Amino acid sequence: MPLYKTLHPNSQTTVKIWKITESYKDLMESIDLKPKSLERVLGMKSEMHQRGFLSVRHILKDFGYTDVELHYDNNGKPYLNDGNYISITHSFTFSAIIISKNKVGVDIEKQRNKIRIIANKFVDYEFNYLEKNDENYIKKLTLIWCAKESIYKLFETLGLSFIRHTLVIPFTVEEGSTIAWIDYKDKKYRYHIHFLEFEGFACAYAIQ
Repeated sequence: MPLYKTLHPNSQTTVKIWKITESYKDLMESIDLKPKSLERVLGMKSEMHQRGFLSVRHILKDFGYTDVELHYDNNGKPYLNDGNYISITHSFTFSAIIISKNKVGVDIEKQRNKIRIIANKFVDYEFNYLEKNDENYIKKLTLIWCAKESIYKLFETLGLSFIRHTLVIPFTVEEGSTIAWIDYKDKKYRYHIHFLEFEGFACAYAIQ
């Protein structure tokens, strides 16, 4: 399948989302991988992870980059040769890349009831406005996770805690945006979060 959605939040930033409908064989046949990437994908035990990995390379190709131009630092953060900032995510049947002149982060998650069980691992302040009986409770929890994950990727600081150092201000699912904060080592950082839903998935991205 071609790209599922392309977003242009500003003149320097593009988000591309891919719906993974292709087989592993089809994805592998139509992309060129550097030896390190080929070794990595062949070593994956899950075909779902393989397809996610390969779909990301197809999005990269749509941006005009090759696999050779994508690198990872010692912390596993992706970067490009040309100095543009990049963030990558994939979850089940969707993957996405955001590329910008500014620091960015993106995350996609499937909306599942099991997020209720782990909510206390990433939600603190947000419990003040979340209502468990709200029909959008699972959606809001998932969007909060995506928002926090996106600013975590952007902030690039090991040891940052979702519980202790991040918060997402109240929002409605229909708004499509909110504000998130990082409070870390006596400094506060404010980020505008954009989010969207599609086919039972949630996606959020942050731009510095």
